[in-house]
Amino acid sequence: MIRRLFALSLAVSCGVPLLAASPAPAPAPAAARDDYRNAAFTGPLGQGFRGFYTRDFDAARKGFDAALAVIPDNTLALSFMNATVAQTPGALDSLVNDEEDALAKNPKSALVHIRLGFSYLFASLAGRDRTVDAREEFNAAVQLDPASQAAHTGLGIMREAERSANRAKTEFLAALASDPHNVLAREYLAEIYQIDLKDPQRALTTIIDVPNHVPDYADIYFHIASVMHDLQQYDAAVSYITRGLQADVGHVGESGQHGYTLLARIYLDEKKPDDARRVLKASITAGSDVAYASTLLRKIDNGDYGKVTPAPSPLASATPASKKKK
Repeated sequence: MIRRLFALSLAVSCGVPLLAASPAPAPAPAAARDDYRNAAFTGPLGQGFRGFYTRDFDAARKGFDAALAVIPDNTLALSFMNATVAQTPGALDSLVNDEEDALAKNPKSALVHIRLGFSYLFASLAGRDRTVDAREEFNAAVQLDPASQAAHTGLGIMREAERSANRAKTEFLAALASDPHNVLAREYLAEIYQIDLKDPQRALTTIIDVPNHVPDYADIYFHIASVMHDLQQYDAAVSYITRGLQADVGHVGESGQHGYTLLARIYLDEKKPDDARRVLKASITAGSDVAYASTLLRKIDNGDYGKVTPAPSPLASATPASKKKK
C-alpha cells in the first residue's frame, strides 16, 4: 500500500488542575514526506539505476520493482521502471494489460490509477498514443486523492509536453506541497525555471541537493551542469557533467547521450577548443549525440567555434516526452 509518514506523537501534559483542566497543547506538525530517508527504498533504487545505466535491464527491473514494493507511488522509481520495461519489445504492453486488470479489480484505488497512468504515458515508446487515457487515469487519481503527489506529477509532465509551462508549474508545485522531496517534480520544475522563466539561479536552488538523495541518478548531473553553464560557473559545470558521464557508462541517459556535447560547449565558452575537440571525438566514438558533435567539430576546425548553435532537445531517459534543453 502507499507509504504514509506518521505524524509526530501528540504530547499530552498532565498539569495540576486548578479551576479547570489545562488546555491541550497544539498538535505537533506532521513530518514532511521524504522517501529518500528510507534505506529499504534507496538501496534497491540505487541498484535499479546502476543496472539501467549499464544497460543491464534485467537487474534494473528487479531493483526498481523492489523499490516500488517499499514505496509504490514514488514517481522517480515508477518512471524508471517503465523506461526499463520499454527496453524489451512487448513487455510494456504486458505491463499495461496487467495494470488494466488490476484497475478492474480495484477501481477506487488511486495508486492503481497512477501506475496505469504512468504506463500509458510510456506506451508511446511502443508506438501507441495513450495520452488521453493517461490523463484520464491521473485525473481519476486526483479525484480519489486530491493531494496525490504522483498524480499531480503525471499531470505536470503532460502539461509540460504540451508546452503549457504555467499549468505544468502549478501541477509540480501541488506535488511538492505533498512531497517536498519528489525528485521528478523538482527536476521538471527546475527546467521550467531555467528554460521558460529564464531564472537559472532558482532552477539551481530547486535541484542542487538531489544528488544527496539519489547519487546514482546520472541524469540529474546533466541538468545541474546545464544550469551551472547558464550561470557561467564553468568549473562546477565541468565537475557535474563529468560525474554524470562516469555514472552513465552505458550512454543510455541524458548524461551519457548528451554530456559530451554539453562539456564541449562549456570548454568552448572557456575558449578551450582543444579540450572541446577531445570530448567531441569521444562523443562520436561512443555513438552519443553524433550529429551535433560532428557539427561542433566542423565549427572548431573552421575556426567558427565562437558561433556555436544551441544543442537540439535531447530525449530524457525516463520520461515519455522530450524535455526542452538549451
